[in-house]
Amino acid sequence: MASSIEWTDETWNPVTGCTRVSPGCDHCYMYALYPRLKGMGVPGYETAPSDVRLLPERLRLPLTWRNPKNVFVNSMSDLFHSRVPFEFISEVFEVMREASLKRGHIFQVLTKRPGRAVAWWEQHGAELFGDWPTNVWIGTSVESPKYAPRLTVLRRLPAPVRFVSAEPLLECVDLSPWLEDGTLDWVIVGGESGRGARPMELEWARCIRDQCVASEVAFFLKQLGGSRGKRGGEEAALDGELWRGMPLVV
Repeated sequence: MASSIEWTDETWNPVTGCTRVSPGCDHCYMYALYPRLKGMGVPGYETAPSDVRLLPERLRLPLTWRNPKNVFVNSMSDLFHSRVPFEFISEVFEVMREASLKRGHIFQVLTKRPGRAVAWWEQHGAELFGDWPTNVWIGTSVESPKYAPRLTVLRRLPAPVRFVSAEPLLECVDLSPWLEDGTLDWVIVGGESGRGARPMELEWARCIRDQCVASEVAFFLKQLGGSRGKRGGEEAALDGELWRGMPLVV
């Protein structure tokens, strides 16, 4: 499905449904969007948002897209949720690897469960694939300093691009240890949007931007957030400039 998310082109959901794991999940858009899709009769959304469902019929969808795209994997779930079997994760990775050879897609996998990603890789992925597929980026979410240690776990994954999504950014976060040691190739920042949105201070975004500039790591400011609008696109300016950095892919 074509995406309105600024840092990707398409979303691909071979899994739907998720459960909350940290404060960044409190107002997750998935919980708001899921009932609408259910009401519209969209396949894959017939049950509750907390029901994690495998949709093998969607596995080969990216192979039908002829032009190379950036593809956000499981925008409506988490590929590494505990209810997703390692065998199914391996099938998803096999499709992503095949799609690289046949279509040139790049896949952006974002998880709040990097520990389970490491477990899958060490127990299954490394043996199946040898090397991490070069077209698969892996990232984790960090909304506050409490969850920054997810990045230490992320470093154990040998992906060519590792990234962090600091969205919704709920506190200032010092990412410099993981910027300086090479863990991170890309940083996305965004404020929370929608009903009950918790505000993001511009100084928090500015601080992370400065960390990225100092480490020469790509910085992407997605949105400023707000309860009456997400203030994305041309409104997502920081110090009079739009920040749309993307990682360099060799």
